Amino acid sequence: MQPLAERMRPKTLSEYVGQKHLVGEKGALSNALRTKHLPSIILWGPPGVGKTTLANLLANELKRPFYVLSAISSGVKDVRETIEKAKNARFFNQPSPILFIDEIHRFSKSQQDSLLGAVEQGIVTLIGATTENPSFEVIGALLSRCQVYVLEPLAKEEMMELVQHSIKHDEILKTREIQITEETAMLRYAGGDARKLLNILELMAGITPEGETVMITDEAVQNALQSNIAVYDKGGELHYDIISAFIKSIRGSDPNAAVYWLARMIEGGEDLSFIARRLLILAAEDIGLANPNALLIANQCFDAVERIGYPESRIILSQAVIYLACSPKSNASYMAINDAIELVKKTGNLPVPLHLRNAPTQLAKSLGYGKDYKYAHNYPGNFIEQEFLPKEISGTAIYKPGDNSAEDKYRQQLARQWKERYKY
Repeated sequence: MQPLAERMRPKTLSEYVGQKHLVGEKGALSNALRTKHLPSIILWGPPGVGKTTLANLLANELKRPFYVLSAISSGVKDVRETIEKAKNARFFNQPSPILFIDEIHRFSKSQQDSLLGAVEQGIVTLIGATTENPSFEVIGALLSRCQVYVLEPLAKEEMMELVQHSIKHDEILKTREIQITEETAMLRYAGGDARKLLNILELMAGITPEGETVMITDEAVQNALQSNIAVYDKGGELHYDIISAFIKSIRGSDPNAAVYWLARMIEGGEDLSFIARRLLILAAEDIGLANPNALLIANQCFDAVERIGYPESRIILSQAVIYLACSPKSNASYMAINDAIELVKKTGNLPVPLHLRNAPTQLAKSLGYGKDYKYAHNYPGNFIEQEFLPKEISGTAIYKPGDNSAEDKYRQQLARQWKERYKY
């Protein structure tokens, strides 16, 4: 007997739950179906949100041949053989077959390179599914030929819609009496993952003797799952929970907890490059100018992990994690760029002040480009007060130094130079 999640896999797009921003009335993929023009795409999202199902449904709706490869078990030879099959399946001006590659982030560079020609020539329409950021995991040449669509974890209402639909329509569950009096634990453990949710529902029905009512309460779900949840699931909710605990421990300056969560990930078989990348992001987002060396250390750690591999790289990761956890913290750079982006969205394309414009021609000079610009190095202390922002937002302080010794120096310097702008 197939698992419940497989039995309840949607057969048509109308049965598909979630991702309304893609498959709703005005969604990008709905438009592609209406026009019968589907570009090569990458579906990026956490496990259990319907990436594989969506790929199948798109192929069915467009009535195209559908080829499937798994990045875990397929090599370059498999890719080339499948592309050859797809080439032979095309007749006259028929649309190209769809090649679906699950976990495309696991494909090596050579495997991804082997797809390029077929995608570029339109021999196949590629649909790749990944749980990892494709900017890191998919080669640039292939990524530039694909549209990237982000799939989101299912909302509470969508999850419960799946549960009720399964209870009503599944050939086994519809024969049982099922009462859901509490749903918090079930939804929390599922974490937006439809497959995990249906596994929980099936587990609860399976441990309840035939003829008895299946009672779903928070306590019953917790008791049932205690002995069934894996210690570490790289593709599941616990993956995201542990990386969250790891990042928050470093941000909270607790090296003990940070190394503990690092060990949990290493023992669980987590991709060490994934951990190192997260340290790079954290060094800029949470430490920043409070300790500029943090980014250098994180970058050296990333390079070393890439070169050395396990088990020695665990030591380098440990050193970097402890250093970052013990570093002073500041999110001032992170907040500054976010505030600047919001300011740009709010104010639009403000003109560049004339004195800051480049004047490569005589005409530009006659129009005042570059006029009255003051070259800082010609003044005492290599500073002269002048306006570098558009006049509409003149005087705005976007960067606000963090509360730490390194940025205190910046604050004092900026207050001396810019006076009222940094008088707080």
